[in-house]
Amino acid sequence: MEWIVLGGGESGVGAALLAQKKGLPVFLSDRGALSTAKRAELLKAGIDFEEGEHDEERILGAKEVIKSPGIPDTAPLLIKLKERGVPVVSEIEFASRYTNGFIIGITGTNGKTTTTKLCFHLLKEAGYDVAMGGNVGKSFARLLTEKAYAYYVLELSSFQLDGIDVFKPRISMLLNVSPDHLDRYGYQMEAYVASKFRIQMNQEETDYFLYWKEASGIEQELKKVLGSVSAEALSSKQLQNSLLKVGDETFDLSKSVLQGRHNGMNALFAVRAAQIVGTSSAAIQQGLATFSSVPHRMEPVGEYEGIRFINDSKATNVDAVFFALDAMTAPVIWIVGGTDKGNDYTPLLSLVKEKVKVLIGLGVDNTKVIEAFGPLVERCIEVSSANEAVEKALLWGQTGDVVLLAPACASFDRFKNYEQRGDRFREAVQALKK
Repeated sequence: MEWIVLGGGESGVGAALLAQKKGLPVFLSDRGALSTAKRAELLKAGIDFEEGEHDEERILGAKEVIKSPGIPDTAPLLIKLKERGVPVVSEIEFASRYTNGFIIGITGTNGKTTTTKLCFHLLKEAGYDVAMGGNVGKSFARLLTEKAYAYYVLELSSFQLDGIDVFKPRISMLLNVSPDHLDRYGYQMEAYVASKFRIQMNQEETDYFLYWKEASGIEQELKKVLGSVSAEALSSKQLQNSLLKVGDETFDLSKSVLQGRHNGMNALFAVRAAQIVGTSSAAIQQGLATFSSVPHRMEPVGEYEGIRFINDSKATNVDAVFFALDAMTAPVIWIVGGTDKGNDYTPLLSLVKEKVKVLIGLGVDNTKVIEAFGPLVERCIEVSSANEAVEKALLWGQTGDVVLLAPACASFDRFKNYEQRGDRFREAVQALKK
């Protein structure tokens, strides 16, 4: 019997490579088209695969299925597998069987990538044998094909956590939970929250679970699901302008790119994890000072005629946009829109009224954002490309303004993903100087 991998993205190909390395008969199936790079990689490795279809008979006869996090449990093929009693797990679960490394798992609606990269940076700069992956960079499985690292820092989405059974990080973090991906959870917020809490479900007394005390819904769910793990709350009381108070130590972010309250929150989690591992305070402070910006997350991409441009394309939900707007200290020209995920824009209304002068709708259908925010701003404009958005921003902007790409929506109506959306925006800004 075979191990079947469903999905040929980074997660799926990584799982197939790891299965092959462990001597398991493996077959990869993707109903869509594989990228040229992934197809070439599978061919080079000699891994059997198909694309453009699913061989259901072969798949339903699997010993185990490792599925891409992008495939919902409600997919007809997944339902058939469940009816047959075929085990279905995530790549994260599968990979975790093949390491004894110290795992730091990070989830939350917003801030996962920045916190993951910062935590990795702090440990790497302090001399630890550490790798970073999961939902950012390389898949966990691919990392395990490279070498046996002592530490793994993993960004974990709710979709990845839905497919775990025994996966257990030594340190888990739940940064926050706000409405996102609710279409995947039957528009039930409690189901989404429960999915995030799976990160700590297998942890033991000697493990750590870090969470944000002031995040809505977390402490209520905590009372229902927390086991024997040592839970530790972090809160805004530990943030004093650019200073972080973590335990008995104080750290300074004034010379770091980590500006704004949201980045202070991210830094608290990364610093606390580094402390638990055993990193010295001096090494942590040095790491904070040398950390560089994360693409698509409050990324400064240029200035032209006194107007600053910020790429926050990863701000695909209301909570992320709230933090972005809250950090703005100059008049904002806001580029917003895309594939709406059932957003409730109410939390943004007062910030938009206070800070936004021009709204530029970049979605195919901007009706909802214009209805919500149109009455609060001086002008609403609709555009069909990142280039046009930048052109209009220059037309209506003036020295001292900030042009903020913070879409509050998914990118799939006009772009392949949020990275492509952010890249197009950055390219349009950088082209102004040529």
